[in-house]
Amino acid sequence: MKQDTAPDSLKLEGSAAAQGFHMPAEWERQACVWVVRPHNEETWPGCLKAAKSEWDAWRAKLSKVVEVRETGALGIPTNDSWIRDFGPIFVKHATRGVAAHSFRFNGWGDKYEARTLDDAVPTAISTRWSIPMWHHDFVLEGGSIDVNGTGTVLTTSQCLASENRNPQAARTHIESTLKDALGVTNSVWLPGGIKGDDTDGHIDDIARFVSRDTIVALRAPKGHPDFEVLEENWEVLQSAVDEKGVRFKIVGLPVPNPIEYDYPADRFGAGGRSMVPASHANFLLSNQTAFVPIFDSGSDERALEVIASVLPGWKIEAVMARNLVVGLGSLHCLSCQQPG
Repeated sequence: MKQDTAPDSLKLEGSAAAQGFHMPAEWERQACVWVVRPHNEETWPGCLKAAKSEWDAWRAKLSKVVEVRETGALGIPTNDSWIRDFGPIFVKHATRGVAAHSFRFNGWGDKYEARTLDDAVPTAISTRWSIPMWHHDFVLEGGSIDVNGTGTVLTTSQCLASENRNPQAARTHIESTLKDALGVTNSVWLPGGIKGDDTDGHIDDIARFVSRDTIVALRAPKGHPDFEVLEENWEVLQSAVDEKGVRFKIVGLPVPNPIEYDYPADRFGAGGRSMVPASHANFLLSNQTAFVPIFDSGSDERALEVIASVLPGWKIEAVMARNLVVGLGSLHCLSCQQPG
């Protein structure tokens, strides 16, 4: 059961969608971006200092385009740094402004120790900044969904339909929950995610909206460990339609050559030498700037070219994330945007 201690005056009830709220697209104007500096040695075994250095370089670039709110500096404790998954999911109303959802966070299907500090972050933000909030017992991570801002949500069956999230929830119930919370009317379900990803296939590692009608999606060459699942995803996307029944424009995004890391033997799901989920799709869009993770593994230049081609007029910032991704995520996972 999720424990929420926000003042009753900030607690919202009922359907957000029915009240006129919806989740804005990431390319819409942002007031701030919430982040957590890497601090958990178990997440970055043997490379925490290097991961911090990469994160610091990214934060410096990010702060030039948007206000950056760092939980540690604001006195909000966390177990880890993946605020995309445990932070608030913000929604917006034409006249009532910004509100948010606090969904339950169970450590990506109870894979790790209890994440009670992480689970309490949305309530802390709601209370301190007087942001009205809905509180849910439903498990939903921000990295598992992506929206086009006009009615469509993109997700994966591997994650949202997983038995370790909401085991009693049928797909119709999951879609109804997303509709009520995010203001969407259409769901696109992809089969699954890439190797090394401990989130059971988060969408932000495989396919992302870059406009209301355009999706960039990973494609791998034959022989790559992710070739088969990414081709399955690609096939689904070819026939996917938006909330108006119109097919999307799908643009291929290259994958890095496989990157492996030597993890401690007791690291869940990654003991020994294991592949990390290095993905250029784990970018963050913020106020006309795209922050794109690069890994010095063969695909950086082409990935930046692709993203620049689908975001004309945007500034494209490459951010080295080869050590950050050892923690099994990168820029999008490490951020949570609050709309303006």
